[in-house]
Amino acid sequence: MKADYLSYQRATNRSLLGLVIQLALGLLLLLSGNFTSDQAAITAGLMVLLGVPVWLCLAVLYDQHRRERIEAIEAESFAASDAASSSVFESNAEDMRVAAKRLKLLYKFMIPAVSLLVGAAMLGIGIVRFNASSAHLAAWKPPEARGWSIAFGFGVAFIGFLFARYMAGMAKQKVWTNLRGGSGVAVGAALLGLAIVVGQFVDVLGPDVVLRYLIVAFPIAMIALGSEIFLNFLLDLYRPRKPGEFPRPAFESRVLGFVAAPDRIAESIGEAINYQFGYDVSGSWFYKLVQRAVWRVLLPVALVSLWAMSTLAVVRPHEKGMVLRFGKFQRIVEPGLNFKWPWPIETVEVPVYTKKDPQGKVMYASRTVTGVRSVDIGTTPPEAGKPVLWTNDHAGKEVMFLVQPWNIREDAGSKDLAVLAAEIPLHFTVTDVLAYEMLGPPELRDDLLKAVAQRAVMQYFSTLSVGDLLAADRTAVRRELTRRIEQAFAAVNPDATGKPRGAGVGILFVGLDDVHPPKETAALYEGVVQAEQKSLKAKTMEAEAEAIRTLVGTVGSVELADEIVREIDTLQAMTPPGVPTEEQERQLAEQRTKIRSLIQTAGGKTASVILEASADRWARHMGERARLSVYQGQLRSFQAAPAYYKASLYLDALRAAMADARVFIVDGKSDLHIRGDMIDRETVGDVFQTPQ
Repeated sequence: MKADYLSYQRATNRSLLGLVIQLALGLLLLLSGNFTSDQAAITAGLMVLLGVPVWLCLAVLYDQHRRERIEAIEAESFAASDAASSSVFESNAEDMRVAAKRLKLLYKFMIPAVSLLVGAAMLGIGIVRFNASSAHLAAWKPPEARGWSIAFGFGVAFIGFLFARYMAGMAKQKVWTNLRGGSGVAVGAALLGLAIVVGQFVDVLGPDVVLRYLIVAFPIAMIALGSEIFLNFLLDLYRPRKPGEFPRPAFESRVLGFVAAPDRIAESIGEAINYQFGYDVSGSWFYKLVQRAVWRVLLPVALVSLWAMSTLAVVRPHEKGMVLRFGKFQRIVEPGLNFKWPWPIETVEVPVYTKKDPQGKVMYASRTVTGVRSVDIGTTPPEAGKPVLWTNDHAGKEVMFLVQPWNIREDAGSKDLAVLAAEIPLHFTVTDVLAYEMLGPPELRDDLLKAVAQRAVMQYFSTLSVGDLLAADRTAVRRELTRRIEQAFAAVNPDATGKPRGAGVGILFVGLDDVHPPKETAALYEGVVQAEQKSLKAKTMEAEAEAIRTLVGTVGSVELADEIVREIDTLQAMTPPGVPTEEQERQLAEQRTKIRSLIQTAGGKTASVILEASADRWARHMGERARLSVYQGQLRSFQAAPAYYKASLYLDALRAAMADARVFIVDGKSDLHIRGDMIDRETVGDVFQTPQ
C-alpha cells in the first residue's frame, strides 16, 4: 500500500477509535469490579486503561506522518515550479521540511517516553496490586452478581479481540506496522475479559481455584508486560538500523502480538524450519499433511484426553469431598484418588473454611474439613497485653446477656433484669460434611452457628441470676450450656421433608470466662465488694483482738500460748497409735509434765483452773481415804462383836429417824385411842435434847 497522507489519515482515525474503545473497555471493567466487589476485575480495568496512552501516542504519530506526507507533496510541487529557481527561495531543502523534523523528534523522544511511562505504570501498579493480593485473597469470596461479571467479561473479550484482529490485519501493511502496538493492548483487554469469564464458568461447574487466583495472576501479568517494555527499550538501543527506517515502539508487546495475529506464529515456525533445512519445507506436501493431521487428529485427541482426565478427583488429606451429579448430592469421597463421571456430569465440592478477625472481616479462606474451628458466642477476647478490668474497655466487641437479679427468690416480686457480659468461646469440628455444606454459604456458616448458639445461651442465662454467673463454680453452667447448644444445633438445617439434619458439627468445648457487668455499673459492683471487704477486715481485726484477749487471759501472753501449742502438737506427734511401751510412756509423762509446768508458770485462767482441779482432786482423795479408814474400823468392830455392832447400827438408825419426830411410847397390847391437838407449844426445855 502506498504511504500517502490518506493512508496515514485512516490510521489516525483508527487510532482514535482504538483510544475510545480502550477507554470504554477499561471503565467497563472498573465499574464491573466495583459493582460486583471483584478485585481481579479492578486490576484488569487498570491494566486496560494503561493502553489508552498507547492509542493516543499512535494517533499523534500517524497524524504527524500525515502532515509530513502533505509537506512532502507540497515540497515536490514547489521544487517543480519556476519559483523554486528564483534567488528569493534559494535555500536548503531540509530547512523547509518542518513536519519531517517533528516526526523524527516524535520517534526520538515521544515514543520512548510513552513506552517508559507505560512500562513504569505497569510495574508500579502491578507491584502494588500484587502486594495487596494476599489480603484480597484471604478475604476472597465469589463476586456478588455472577451474571453481570460474565456479561461484562464476555463483552470486553468479544469487542477487544474483534478490534485487535482488525488492527492486526491492518498492521500487515508496512505503512501501518506500528498499529501492532495498539492491537497488542486491545487483545490484552480481550484476554483479561476472557479470563474472568472462564473463571466464572469454572467456579460454577467446579472448583473456584481459577477465579480465586485471578487476583494474583493479573498483577503478575502487569509486571511481566512492564518488564517486557523495558527489555524492548534496552534491546532497541543496541539494534542496528537501516537509513530511513523508523524504530519499533517499545510498548509493542511481542507476546500479545502473537495472540492478536496467531497466523504469524505458524509463519515464524515455517520460516525457521525453512532456514534450517535450506529450502521451502513448509510448502512441501509432507509438511501440509502433518499440519492437517495436527489440526484434525492430534488436537481432538488432546481435547478428549483432557476431558477424560476430569474423571479423576484428588482429595487432599485435610479434605472430604462431596460428589455432585448435575448439582445433586451423590456420595462422600475420602482423601486420596477417587473416580467419578467426567465433567460436567459429576463434580467434587469441598466445604470452604473461613477465618475471621474480631471485627468479622474474613482473614483467611481455605477448602478443608479438618482441624478445630472456633466461634465467639459472647464478648470477643481482649487484646494481648491489655489489662482486663471491669472499668476499662478491654474487649473488641461487648455482647450483653439478660439475667435475673442477684437472688431470684428474694426478688420474686420484681420484674427487673440485670445485664452481664461474658466470653463464651465455642470450639467445634465438622462431623457431617453434607449437613455442614447445606447449612449455608461458606461466609455465613459461622454467623449462623453463632446466632443459633447465642439464642440458646440467652434462653439459659435468662433463668440464672447474677450470683449464679459470678460464682466461682461454673462447671455445671458450662455443662448445661454445652447440652443446650448441642440441642439447638441438632434442630437446624431441615431437609426437603422438613426433618432437621443438624449443623453437621461436633462441639468440643464451650467456655465461660470473664463474666462482668457493663462498664458503667462496674463501679457500683466494686462499691459493694469494697464494703464487704471492709466489713470482713473489721471482723477479722475484732477476731484477732478477741484471740489476743483470750490467750492473754488464759495463759498470760500470746508468745507463751504459741509455745504451749507447739508442745501440745509435739505431744500428739509422740503419741503412738497402739499401746505405748514403757519408754514411750515415760517420754509422754515427761512431755505432759513439761506442758503442765509451762501452763502453771504462765498463770492466767488456765493455771487457776488447773490449781483448782488439783485442790479438788486432793480433797476428794483425802475424803475417800477417810471413808476407807472408817470402813476398815467398822469391819474390825463387826468381826469383834457382831451382835453389838448390829444393835449399835440399829439404834443409830432409829435415833436418826426420830430426831425430828414426835414419839409416843405406849404398850403394844392395849387398844389405845389418842385424840389431841398436834400443835407444838413452847416448853421450857426439849425433853429429847441431851443435857449439856
